[in-house]
Amino acid sequence: MSSFKPTIDFIRGQYPTKDFVALHEPCFRGNEKKYTLDAIDSTFVSSVGAYVDQFERMMQGITQTKRAVAVVNGTSALQIALQMVGVTRGDEVLTQALTFIATTNAIMYNGASPIFVDVDLDTMGLSADAVVIFLEEYGELREDGCYNKKTGKKIAACLPMHTFGFPVHLDELIKVCQAWRIPLVEDAAESLGSEYHGKPTGNFGFVSAFSFNGNKVVTSGGGGAIVTNDLSLGNLAKHLTTTAKIPHPYEYVHDAIGYNFRMPNLNAALACAQLEQLSKFTDDKRRLALEYDSFFRGQGIKFRLEPNETKSNYWLMCVELENQKERDLFLKETNASKVMTRPIWQLIFRSKMYANFQKDSQKNALFLEERIVNIPSSVR
Repeated sequence: MSSFKPTIDFIRGQYPTKDFVALHEPCFRGNEKKYTLDAIDSTFVSSVGAYVDQFERMMQGITQTKRAVAVVNGTSALQIALQMVGVTRGDEVLTQALTFIATTNAIMYNGASPIFVDVDLDTMGLSADAVVIFLEEYGELREDGCYNKKTGKKIAACLPMHTFGFPVHLDELIKVCQAWRIPLVEDAAESLGSEYHGKPTGNFGFVSAFSFNGNKVVTSGGGGAIVTNDLSLGNLAKHLTTTAKIPHPYEYVHDAIGYNFRMPNLNAALACAQLEQLSKFTDDKRRLALEYDSFFRGQGIKFRLEPNETKSNYWLMCVELENQKERDLFLKETNASKVMTRPIWQLIFRSKMYANFQKDSQKNALFLEERIVNIPSSVR
């Protein structure tokens, strides 16, 4: 008998009609077909259309921000969000190595370099305490911002990622960033529907980025969003993501190097139908999280619950195994039984492209890398 057979049986019991239990699959139970067909019938299937405008309004409401801009994916949202706060070639950005690679790729797309700072054990996201320690050793305030004494480069932004939908300790991080005059940009790609002290994630950074990839709580197939409370930054984001074209009845005039990053109306139609169901999806996932927690307590396995004063969307739920050997056995047995599980990401600095960038001890990140496993988290 498999040592993890009770776990496999319990997970299968949550998805009894599935031969193969996916990690996170989309749920289409609303107006998805209706809205998508309407977009097709309208002939506006590309970057202009009513559903793009509707999607942006809905995102403003959900995140309680003043401006939302629809884009093609979360990575492009991050790339532009960093530009919005002034990140440019030769700069540096404080971020975490325990993240999906898009976080650091977006930094590099802007010609900047990541600095890898450790995470907190409870949130698995960027640690304000670790940022303080790093800046007290390497930070230097100058007239135009914070600089790295080791490299001489400007630290132009701080980019935390809300890991699996668990908000980072934003109050502490914002306090540190304000003291060192470093703009905060939220990588909220995984956290739509999550809250910190009763306020939606995405509402804390100067600019924030969301993803609507096929495996997210809400999907548009492929898509992203930039949100901000600064209308001038929001307008600039909209301008740059639509090829920096100056409005004109028929002339093609561009005033900057822009990007063709606009979300198609066809994708936006799907996203609008999904956003209508966001609260239902998160309520179901939160119920599943409580059921998982109760079960795993009986198995002597730690299920990761949301930190105090936060509300998680529980995008990808996870357990913490005793050590890497137990983690690997858990992964082997669950996947062999057609129950999809995955380890947390390999720390970014292990990739050859990122091996030589500055980092701290990464004590907590290394601990989590060896133990955290994602388990099936789909809406039931």
